[in-house]
Amino acid sequence: MPRSYPIERVRNIGIIAHIDAGKTTVTERVLFYTGKKHKIGEVHEGDTTTDWMEQERERGITITAAAVTCFWPRPDEISTFRNIDISKSQKIETCQINIIDTPGHIDFTAEVQRSLRVLDGGVVVFDGVAGVEPQSETVYHQAEKFKVPLVAFVNKLDRMGADFFADLASIHERLTEAAYPMQLPIGTEEKFQGVVNLLDRTALIWKDDLGKDMEVIAIPEDLKATAEKWRAKLVEAIVEHDEKLMNRYLAGDEPSVEELKPVLRKAVIASKILPVFCGSALKNKGVQLLLDAVVAYLPSPLDVPSIQGHDLNDKNKSLERHASDTEPFSALAFKIAADPFVGKLCFFRVYSGSIKAGSYVLNATTGNQERVGRIVRLHANLREDVTEVFAGEIAAIVGLKNTFTGHTLCDPGSPLLLESISFPDPVIAQAIEPKTKADQEKMGVALQKLSEEDPTFKVHTDEETMQTIIEGMGELHLEIIVDRMKREFKVEATVGKPQVAYKETILASAEAEGKYIRQSGGRGQYGHCWLRVEPRPRGGEFEFLDEIKGGLIPREFLPAIEKGVTEAMTRGVIAGYPVVDVAAAVFDGSYHDVDSSEAAFKIAGSMAFQAAVRKANPVILEPIMKIQVITPEQFMGEVIGNLNSKRTKITEMRDRGKTKVVDGEVPLAEMFGYATELRSLTQGRAASTMEFHEYQPVPRQVAEKLIGEYDTERAKGR
Repeated sequence: MPRSYPIERVRNIGIIAHIDAGKTTVTERVLFYTGKKHKIGEVHEGDTTTDWMEQERERGITITAAAVTCFWPRPDEISTFRNIDISKSQKIETCQINIIDTPGHIDFTAEVQRSLRVLDGGVVVFDGVAGVEPQSETVYHQAEKFKVPLVAFVNKLDRMGADFFADLASIHERLTEAAYPMQLPIGTEEKFQGVVNLLDRTALIWKDDLGKDMEVIAIPEDLKATAEKWRAKLVEAIVEHDEKLMNRYLAGDEPSVEELKPVLRKAVIASKILPVFCGSALKNKGVQLLLDAVVAYLPSPLDVPSIQGHDLNDKNKSLERHASDTEPFSALAFKIAADPFVGKLCFFRVYSGSIKAGSYVLNATTGNQERVGRIVRLHANLREDVTEVFAGEIAAIVGLKNTFTGHTLCDPGSPLLLESISFPDPVIAQAIEPKTKADQEKMGVALQKLSEEDPTFKVHTDEETMQTIIEGMGELHLEIIVDRMKREFKVEATVGKPQVAYKETILASAEAEGKYIRQSGGRGQYGHCWLRVEPRPRGGEFEFLDEIKGGLIPREFLPAIEKGVTEAMTRGVIAGYPVVDVAAAVFDGSYHDVDSSEAAFKIAGSMAFQAAVRKANPVILEPIMKIQVITPEQFMGEVIGNLNSKRTKITEMRDRGKTKVVDGEVPLAEMFGYATELRSLTQGRAASTMEFHEYQPVPRQVAEKLIGEYDTERAKGR
């Protein structure tokens, strides 16, 4: 099956934003204008394409990233493209756009992270009233981390209180100074009716409710001065990225629009300029022009750097794959989904080569070969069978048994290992029990499948209480998990009160000895080592160092010591929480020719680590959340007083129209049930959002309480 569209006309983009900024509504309008559907779905009516899960439709939020494929401009409309005259120099060609609509709620940040890892570009959506919100910052910086070029869309300009220039100022202040408007709104709030296109000095007015009938007019007189001011800034920013254009511009010769657009495209792809568009997706205004921008300015797979990987036999040797159908096949599995009709779906992005249904691929992460049964192109929860997928495309494979998120799939004859995807650790935990004996086995299967789907959802059994513990990114995350178990897997379960995922770490360096000697008549056990532990930066991965000189401990026993240390890290010395942000170095010890064994050195390593941590000023860490509360001014005192009672550090207070915005940092332990509390304090008129910020040491009185609870539980266990 030949490729439908050449690779230079493929766009892989994500729609990213804060919760309730309008991502799903923007996606819904994209599908309508590109002809993928003929009726516009609405979030508030629960009939959108990409929010297909029952939980999403009930709550009006996106929970899982959904992939859809569409084509723009529509092939059947190119000849009369939006009734605008197209000069012969502007060749209009249809592009294939693969879109991933991502969640905005912080509890589902893993969906955003893994989507950005495989996308070439993104559309970041801002609320026309609220501007840059906490999760807007998070997703913007995630895109920066993955070097994903973006275009911005200021949405909801029809809402009361909408202010395009205030939004732009918040983008400049909180995200980047390199944001330049490509459009200015004509009217605002209920009078919003069109946009001024700055580059070509034209204006567009929407003439119908569906946004299909547009009229090109001259820029209104009252906007001409403002438009020229912002256009001059935009042109200056563009010519800075081309020396010839810059020299001409400084000499007074302004380049043409046809000369400026390719330079702007290069600057956007290099993430040097963030072009800002505007509209109202709900009122069907501005989305077609946003699609034009996606095609014109966001990269194809050929425009982004070729993917880098490692040789399977030599991790220090770097390998490169280019976005070409003729190179060996390489792809990254970025999402696993349990489909009730076809079973396990593995979403993957092809970086090079092509893959056919029925062929075999190597999972470079596990070293196993797997057969590719069916390949499907996704349209949210609908599937379209395809026989072959090419470089630069996104699709899903049905039935891969041992492939999970972050695994590399490649040609068995040309293996390479791509960088995996890292995810944040869970911050909240709950005990869960099946209601009946019949539910017990089903619960185990359900939890396994859900943890395969979601890398931020963890399951383990508490060794002391033998309870099943589920961990996630927030209360809503775990609530959705339990709800999905009930609906999709028919498992009735009882959950305990949410618990904070505390951790332990050290603030100083220390050394300690671990010696394990046992004699039992026959061959004994002998393991002896000295360890030094040191603190690492917050969020740093564990590091094990070999500083043994002169063969004091044979090399074959060092992995056993490391294993003993990592097992000891799962239960700390203060209150039994996992130990993080430490490095351990083995620097001395001894062995016995006959009695030494891996088991003995593993126990010695565990003993030495625990003893060293006790000497290294251990502390308990708690998750600190960034919180933003938006409240009417009359309730400001009550809101601030309540936050202060929860150990909140207020970082900023500012006005947003007639409301007050409070930003702060607060321990997660204090925030259970806060949404209900805030509603009762403010007659239901205030709103809040939270996202994980960092781990910090707990105050002494909190530490004493946690240690007391741990000692009580241990006493009960005995």
